Amino acid sequence: MARVASLLHYPIKGCAGTAACESALTAAGLAHDRSFMIVDADGVFRSQRRDPRLAQIRPEVDGDLDLLTLRAPGMDALPVEVRTEGPRNAVDLFGVPYAGIDQGERAAEWLTALLAAPSRLVRVPPDHDRVTGGETPGTAGYADSSALLMTSLASLDLLHARLVEQGGEPVPMNRFRPNIVVDGWDEPHTEDRARQVAIGDALLGYAKLAVRCAVTTVDQETGVRVGPEPLRTLAGYRRAEGGGVTFGAKFAVLRPGKLSVGDEVLVERWAQAEP
Repeated sequence: MARVASLLHYPIKGCAGTAACESALTAAGLAHDRSFMIVDADGVFRSQRRDPRLAQIRPEVDGDLDLLTLRAPGMDALPVEVRTEGPRNAVDLFGVPYAGIDQGERAAEWLTALLAAPSRLVRVPPDHDRVTGGETPGTAGYADSSALLMTSLASLDLLHARLVEQGGEPVPMNRFRPNIVVDGWDEPHTEDRARQVAIGDALLGYAKLAVRCAVTTVDQETGVRVGPEPLRTLAGYRRAEGGGVTFGAKFAVLRPGKLSVGDEVLVERWAQAEP
């Protein structure tokens, strides 16, 4: 029987994740996931692709998202009272314009000092209206594309075997920054074939395969790029027809609900994996 092994949300896009025993699932994903984003002086989002030290920022949110606390090695913790109203700043996510509510000068100064580059923190506005694509359309906060990223322990086990065969070292699942990790599937990459998935009282619809980037080569504990693995090994057996290498699958939320570690993962509809 397949079950949820881990649930993780990432309050600030590109920063460290937080494990949860249970979480509300909204139309835009797990509660608080990618609700905030760090942008540069031009409003363009910052990512571990260019700023790997983002991995060392460990945000903590209270239950109602009234307070966000920023933590990082060598920095004093900074509590930020979350602003949900106010002027909208223009922000850029992969060349697409959105809006963000600026979270103030103290947060901007803290991030600028840590990253050694002008930076500001913005939050998704309450009226954020974003449509995500893929086989099942949906919505999301500041996530790269779809609301949820699902991986499985079986897929990671296969990658580890391939890495060891080549004399390499295993990599932790956090390199892939999933929201839902599934245990109990016998076949690696079973998530690629799941088209409609019921977990708890929620329902998910498959959107697309997750094409991986240089973020997977960043050590999520140190914020240091240590590549070329796992991309080099994945390229040997997970190269997508449209380009890039894949690991995990992205899903839209068809029915919100509550998810818990240990919930059964019931696939209600299957299909062939994308080439």
